[in-house]
Amino acid sequence: MVPSTRAVCVREVQKSLKDSVKRLIEDKINKLGVGPRFLVLHDQIGTPGGGVILFQGMQDHTAESIKSLEGFEVAWVEEAQTLSARSLEMLRPTIRAPGSELWFSWNPRHVTDSVDQLLRGLHPPEGAVVVRVNYDSNPWFPAELAAERQHDRKQKPDRYGHIWLGEYEPKAVGAIWDRIVLHEGRRTEAPDLDRIVIAVDPAASDTPQSDFHGIVAAALGADQRGYVLEDASLQGSPRQWAQRAIALYDRFDADCVVVERNQGGDMVKNTLTAVRPNIRVIEVVATRGKHVRAEPISALYAEGRVSHVGTFPELEQQMCQMTAHGYTGDDSPDRVDALVWAFTELFPQITAERTEPVKLPSLGVGGWMG
Repeated sequence: MVPSTRAVCVREVQKSLKDSVKRLIEDKINKLGVGPRFLVLHDQIGTPGGGVILFQGMQDHTAESIKSLEGFEVAWVEEAQTLSARSLEMLRPTIRAPGSELWFSWNPRHVTDSVDQLLRGLHPPEGAVVVRVNYDSNPWFPAELAAERQHDRKQKPDRYGHIWLGEYEPKAVGAIWDRIVLHEGRRTEAPDLDRIVIAVDPAASDTPQSDFHGIVAAALGADQRGYVLEDASLQGSPRQWAQRAIALYDRFDADCVVVERNQGGDMVKNTLTAVRPNIRVIEVVATRGKHVRAEPISALYAEGRVSHVGTFPELEQQMCQMTAHGYTGDDSPDRVDALVWAFTELFPQITAERTEPVKLPSLGVGGWMG
């Protein structure tokens, strides 16, 4: 930043300046021995060259008062996981001077939080830079905090991932997946793969309020371990989910598409073959509850036999809301259902609940499930 930069540090709620990072910035100025170059006032810090740093709460702003920040070059949102959608909608169009930047720092809480939807959703803004920083990124990580981390790992295993690894809030009570297991098994790239499947859990309808169509690419490695390659779930029409699934099939050179046909019957396979005749399809029919089908797959994770190649926030959130008594989320477990079907196909020895593969003729689509 140039010395005359005008910046604002904001939080969603700031009842007093002790809730802000003002004291932290003051301490850094003094520690660096440059105090005489700054003018520290009660509610702001004047910087060299006529710049200024303000400290404000977004809930105190209205659509009119936010205009006072027009022309500012930097807005730093601290504890951004608490930022409301309303505040984000006001702030983004306001900080738009040439070369301006929005900075967000946060410990992820829920996949549905506004900042996560913006920066880690399906379509982050062009040019956005998202950096995941944990304790192991700090070369000056003190021994005192190292001891605290080990204590939490032993005494608070359910919250350890959220506190120290930047994971979302802990799993539901009785969840059959664990965030620590997901994190420790994570890989940056997959090994040689023997089989790749695309699994689809279609939604029952196509409206703006409909559930997502769960679409997951998974594989069995040459090491006989499972790998999640991509979560490509989406909302949309039957043709859109079929096109997305087939695009994934082509990109990974998959062996087959696994589809659940419970709600749509023949319409599910017909939708796929209308887009790609003669594609290899394996139909599955659910005869047990989702959580019952999921338990053998969660056991594979617990045994260290499955890794995620990358991070899949929405999928992992659903996984950690699946309990031995059912799904506790507000949405449908469409993504995790697709994952379960994928690994049921890749590890057939753990379940007999599947049909034989069928080679389908080219058929037109005559309708869709109601």
